Amino acid sequence: MKAFIVVDVQNDFCPGGSLAVTEGDRVVPVVNDHRKEFELTVFTQDWHLPDHMSFASNHPGTKPFDVIRLGGQDQVLWPDHCVQGSQGAAFHPDLDVRPQDPVFRKGELTEVDSYSGFLDNDRKHETGLRRFLQDKGITEVYVAGLATDVCVKFTVLDALKYGFKTYVYKGGCRAVNVQPDDERNAWQEMEQAGAILLP
Repeated sequence: MKAFIVVDVQNDFCPGGSLAVTEGDRVVPVVNDHRKEFELTVFTQDWHLPDHMSFASNHPGTKPFDVIRLGGQDQVLWPDHCVQGSQGAAFHPDLDVRPQDPVFRKGELTEVDSYSGFLDNDRKHETGLRRFLQDKGITEVYVAGLATDVCVKFTVLDALKYGFKTYVYKGGCRAVNVQPDDERNAWQEMEQAGAILLP
């Protein structure tokens, strides 16, 4: 059994959003086209409170993309994004999301960020996605979304760790590229971990 995981295709990660990924909206038609191939499509959604500790605005004297120590690990500070209930947190309006589609929200805890669709960065709090897929008998997952070098990468790496055969649609992803080589390094890391990269 296979499933399609669509990662964080939200307004704030698309052009005009507070943490816009270059050409982020270009993944939408790719995702919509691929979902026709699957009986099960699930979505992840960044879903932060306004006082989330990954926001630079909550750390006086810092700016977006600075790195601090948070909860014993390095934390990139981001512009405020995907605040619960905001238009920025909503899925892109052209994304094919249907009422019955499961949505797994992440980043709801103020003190810890959450890149992976499976669990928070502290590796302690799961979103429920792993158990949901296992209960459905899913053994293969196909992944697309935003952003290649952050939430897509960590979702893919965790899918592999949990034993899912994992494919990634490169054409359905775009990167933040805080550093110029982040996208290239992310693809390399995913492939080395066992992901199968598809066009």
